[in-house]
Amino acid sequence: MAGDRYDTVVLDEVPSLGGLYARAAAAAAGGLLPRGLTGRLPGRRPARPGGAAPGALPAVAHVVEAVVVDAAGHEAFCRTVGAPPREGPGGTQAFSGYLHALAFPVAMSVLTRPDFPLPVLGMVHLANEVEHRGAVTVGEDLTVTASAERLRPHRSGAQVDVVARLARADGEPVWTGRSSYLAKGVHVPGTAGDAPREEFVPPAPTGHWRLTAGTGRDYAAVSGDWNPIHLSGPTARALGLKGTIAHGMYSASRALAEVGVPPGTPFRWTVEFAAPVLLPGTVAVAITDDGRGAGWRGSRYAGWDPRRRRPHFTGTVVRLEG
Repeated sequence: MAGDRYDTVVLDEVPSLGGLYARAAAAAAGGLLPRGLTGRLPGRRPARPGGAAPGALPAVAHVVEAVVVDAAGHEAFCRTVGAPPREGPGGTQAFSGYLHALAFPVAMSVLTRPDFPLPVLGMVHLANEVEHRGAVTVGEDLTVTASAERLRPHRSGAQVDVVARLARADGEPVWTGRSSYLAKGVHVPGTAGDAPREEFVPPAPTGHWRLTAGTGRDYAAVSGDWNPIHLSGPTARALGLKGTIAHGMYSASRALAEVGVPPGTPFRWTVEFAAPVLLPGTVAVAITDDGRGAGWRGSRYAGWDPRRRRPHFTGTVVRLEG
C-alpha cells in the first residue's frame, strides 16, 4: 500500500477541483517551476528555493476517508457517458468511470503541491490503467489514496504516473487507477524508454459519436473536472490548443460503457490517448469482443477521426481471474 512507502497526509475532505486549478493557474502566472529539473519550459524563470530535490517527486500520499459514492452524482455521470445502471446483490453497482472521477480531485491535490516538480497546466494525458477488483455499491463509503510515481524521461519531455486507490473502510482494496501524464519540454535525467506508436489501421466501425460543442462542459458538470481546455475555444486556445477538446476520460468512460462489462466481474481497463477530440466533432468507434458468446473474456475498443483516419484513443477491457 502507499502508506508503506510514503508519508501520509490526511485531508479533511475531497478538495475542490476548481480551487486546485486556480492554484495551478496562479503558479503558472508566477512563471516559476519547482526546483529539481535539469531543464525548464521556454520563458520560465528559475524556480525559487524550497522545491523538490533534483528529479524527485514528493514522497507523500494524500488520503481522504469516508468518501461517499453519491447516488445522484453517480446517476448524472452515467447518464452523461451512456452507462446503464447495473444492479447487484447490495444495490446499484458503481460504474468504474465514475470511480475515477471520485478519486481525481485527490490525485490533483498531489499534482498541485508546491513541491511537485512539473507544471500542471498544459500536461498531456497519455494513458490510464485501472484494476476494478471489487464491486462497489452506490452509497458506500470509501477511502481514497493518491500518490505520484515514476518520474522519468519521455522523448517529448518528462512523464509521471499518478496512482489513485480506493478501499473499503476495513482496508480491502477495490479499485486502483494509474494515470500517465506528459509535461512537454521539461527534462529530467535519464534516457527516454518510450517507444513510438504503432501505425494505426482503422477497423470496421461499430458506431459513431457526434459530439457537440458543449460536451466538455457537460462532462465537467458531472466529473468536477473544469480544466479550461475542455470548456471553450478561447480558454483552450489560451493554453496552446487549436480549440476545445473532449476530456480523455469522457471518451474512455463512454467506450467502457459500450463494452458493457457483466455485473460483478473484476476487470482491467486500459486506454492510450493519441490525437485529442476537437469539439464539436464526430468520432468513429469500434468495440470488438473476445468470446462474448462463450462467456465474456475481454474487449478491445478504438476511436478515430473518420475523415482523417487518425486515432483518438485505443484500449482494452479484460476479465481478471482470481
